[in-house]
Amino acid sequence: MKVIKVQGISKTGKTTTVEQIIRELRRRGHTVGSIKEIHFEDFTIETEGSNTDRHKKAGASLVTAHGLTETDVMFDHSLEIDKVLDLYTQDYVVIEGKCDANCPSIATGRTKEELAQQIGPLTIAVSGVISNELTEYRGLPVINALKDVEKLVSLIEEKTPDRMPNYYEGCCTACGTDCRGMTERIIKGTGDLSQCILKGENVQVFVDGEELPMVPFVKSMVKSVSTSVIKELDGYKEGCEIVIKIKQ
Repeated sequence: MKVIKVQGISKTGKTTTVEQIIRELRRRGHTVGSIKEIHFEDFTIETEGSNTDRHKKAGASLVTAHGLTETDVMFDHSLEIDKVLDLYTQDYVVIEGKCDANCPSIATGRTKEELAQQIGPLTIAVSGVISNELTEYRGLPVINALKDVEKLVSLIEEKTPDRMPNYYEGCCTACGTDCRGMTERIIKGTGDLSQCILKGENVQVFVDGEELPMVPFVKSMVKSVSTSVIKELDGYKEGCEIVIKIKQ
């Protein structure tokens, strides 16, 4: 799964840009999910006094409205963005709005001053309202999603790695930087996923086909415990690949 973020303040063309990206990714045969970041403090999707609202107020921490045409799952708290991304299985997830996801981003704005607040090390392009006036900003391509979405999505396909870990420096610097620094290197073409031990193939655990992210300490523990047990079995060979499958 690959994740791309479109961020900017209101009325800068974020939603229009996201719409065009989703349509073009779908046209190219990708499955697509989306996340809308909402920063209004009082926002809730729940209707006061509804049955599900009554369930929630009675103490249910997870409430599901299971309808004929859709299923809505409501948590009683705000999930971290990586916990939200864990719910997705699509080829691409497009996030609208500013959040803590470790992924490339596209900045939107109406003025250069607005853009300056959105540009960061993981920004790969500029779009939105200002793309009617500029073609380049601080070395970044400015691409109008309404007029040239093919170019924008081709850039997304080129620059967006598989979903990256989102740990900070205190947890792992085995690649020489933190997870965001690794993503920045990949975007700039000075690094690749083989340098990330969290994405490497030395120890991998899959649940229903999805790889679970593990910090180096956990990888080391899984490897040492599994290897120490399997070494006692007939047929074990030093340096061989070990595959364990468990069905519950």
